Amino acid sequence: MAFETIFTATATSHGGRNGHSETTDGSVKADLGFPKGGALEPGKTTPEHLFATGYAACFGGALELVAKGKGVDASQAEITISASLGKVDGGFGLAVKITGKVPGKSAAETLELLEAAHQVCPYSKATRGNIPVELTAA
Repeated sequence: MAFETIFTATATSHGGRNGHSETTDGSVKADLGFPKGGALEPGKTTPEHLFATGYAACFGGALELVAKGKGVDASQAEITISASLGKVDGGFGLAVKITGKVPGKSAAETLELLEAAHQVCPYSKATRGNIPVELTAA
């Protein structure tokens, strides 16, 4: 597969899950923590939060693209990504739930658009076959 770079984001992390990560251009700076008992220390985030944020934005763009191709305005669509860290054989893994809402569209129509977006979204392509991903229309 040929790959032509359009943009590259570079980040560096120190201290792992209880450290600090930031992009080389300074646009993202995050102090990281691990939720203990479900609670996260104020002012900290997790890699799962960062992954969910990026995936939601990317998936929203993919949804707008496929919807436009079908003559549907999805500019006001809402995409929610829930990224879960869990135990799997041999350690830990991720699972993702994608929930979408497209104003003026039924659940069935929205799900059809979500499935089409899932085929073109770069995050979906990267995770396909690697982690469980569930699509739901709100």
